[in-house]
Amino acid sequence: MQKFVNAIWYPSNKPSLMFMLLRYLLLPLSVLFFLVSTARRYLFKVGVNQAISLPVPVIIVGNITVGGSGKTPTVIYLIELLRKQGLRPGVISRGYGIEFDGVRVVEPGMDTSEVGDEPAMIVARTGVAMVIGADRVSAAKELIKRGDVDVIISDDGLQHYKLERDIELVILDGERRLGNGALLPAGPLREGAWRMGHVDFVIVNGEAHHDEYQMALAPSGLKAVAPGNLSTFEQQTATAIAGIGNPQRFFNTLAQEGYLIDKTHAFDDHQAYTAEVLSQVVGDAPVLMTEKDAVKCRDFAKDNWWYLAVDAKLSSTFESKLMDKVHSVIEQKKGKSDGI
Repeated sequence: MQKFVNAIWYPSNKPSLMFMLLRYLLLPLSVLFFLVSTARRYLFKVGVNQAISLPVPVIIVGNITVGGSGKTPTVIYLIELLRKQGLRPGVISRGYGIEFDGVRVVEPGMDTSEVGDEPAMIVARTGVAMVIGADRVSAAKELIKRGDVDVIISDDGLQHYKLERDIELVILDGERRLGNGALLPAGPLREGAWRMGHVDFVIVNGEAHHDEYQMALAPSGLKAVAPGNLSTFEQQTATAIAGIGNPQRFFNTLAQEGYLIDKTHAFDDHQAYTAEVLSQVVGDAPVLMTEKDAVKCRDFAKDNWWYLAVDAKLSSTFESKLMDKVHSVIEQKKGKSDGI
């Protein structure tokens, strides 16, 4: 399904007539989406709906497109950057595909069925204090109440206007960028391209344009998926799988790193894995996967399954400008207790 939708949203240089027709048939729904989203933003702008302010800086890491762009590596990067500056970040997120009432604290080792794949991955990698919930304001308040947190990072939530934000980062896939430029469902956009002109930083996972900041995802080596497996990967032919927004980017990275891949299989983003599902695809072959896939396979991983960890890299110029904004917001909020 994801492959079919991407053919409409991210057409090739010579798109087929069928996909062009489907896009035009979906445009009336995109107009309806535009009217609803515009009305919602307007209600917040005029004060009919109230945005809730928090006593600590809130950094939104989001995008205006549907699908993977590199938000999770960016969140991990920000956690590490803020810690180096002596700050104590916490993270909030929706918890994609997880249905529950209220908010939920993410603890190390929790199953992805309880908290979602990205929260599980973030906490496994960093041990950061994290709370998930559909209402990000409630999640943020719980995070502040429970932990020693002086900066909040929101994993996604650019369109969650109920939460007042101090710094906005938009993450963009440098290969796909804005796709066909249409709003949902005819295109991948949650908001129009104009939105990028109203955020603090546009970070591009790939080649950046003027006034954008380039991010590189640097591989940091293969690690065993199975907990406790301390063996190292020996160069051999393997099968590659990926259940992320842009699987081909991962497959290209493996090729660039010199890994020998005889077969690739792209799953839908946030794919729920089972031992049976994967055995049908990979058999007994060595498997290479993403870190986000790995957290969903820990309980049934074989000894020849590995994941490629990646680290986001940004310029010192970006780091300096971001930290200037963070410290400025901290000074403005000293002594305030709004929203708590």
